[in-house]
Amino acid sequence: MSKQGGNTLELLAENSQQAVINTMYRLPPLILHPFSGPEDATVLMESAHASIALQGWLPTSGESREVLDGKLLKGRYAELRMLYYIGKDLVRWMEQCVESVEASGNAQNARLSPETFGIILVQQIPDAVRQKLVSWGVLDFSALFRRSIGLHSIFREFPTQESLTPEFLRKYHRHLDQWFEYRMRESAYDRLQPSQFSFDLFASGEYTMLLEQSWNN
Repeated sequence: MSKQGGNTLELLAENSQQAVINTMYRLPPLILHPFSGPEDATVLMESAHASIALQGWLPTSGESREVLDGKLLKGRYAELRMLYYIGKDLVRWMEQCVESVEASGNAQNARLSPETFGIILVQQIPDAVRQKLVSWGVLDFSALFRRSIGLHSIFREFPTQESLTPEFLRKYHRHLDQWFEYRMRESAYDRLQPSQFSFDLFASGEYTMLLEQSWNN
């Protein structure tokens, strides 16, 4: 886990308490839409090559530093856009979890907030969900989720590339980590323990297929 993640652990220990859940509770399924499209893959590949070339590890193929930097920034913006839409799914799920648990009456007198379930995504994810993410090729899901939630703490609508400075795009991950920390630190909420909850993870197409099968049955 990154330094930012370690700091967050300490902050959360100071600002949250354990919520009391009467029985193991099954949270709503987390449904994630596709992270990117075919056009994003090309942009991200060009950005990666440009980054390596700017560091002197690959030949520039005759392209100027300005052209390479433009490709790098375009890729960074594409990464940021993917995080934004992943965060949209995560924040929606966090809010659904609050509504679901409160309606069930299983956590009376507990301070539940979306942050309660944001911590689950970053630090307490169930093994079955972890394994599914790894099977998708998502290894550092903690950073992915942390930064996606942090981004949604600041922007209500996704900004244009022109409205973001090149310096921000080059180092956006540092800002997103800090925004996530700030959101967790400034919120009052109780934490759940891993033995108190479970949930399933689905890709949007996979979940749609399951619904169609249930309707047919």
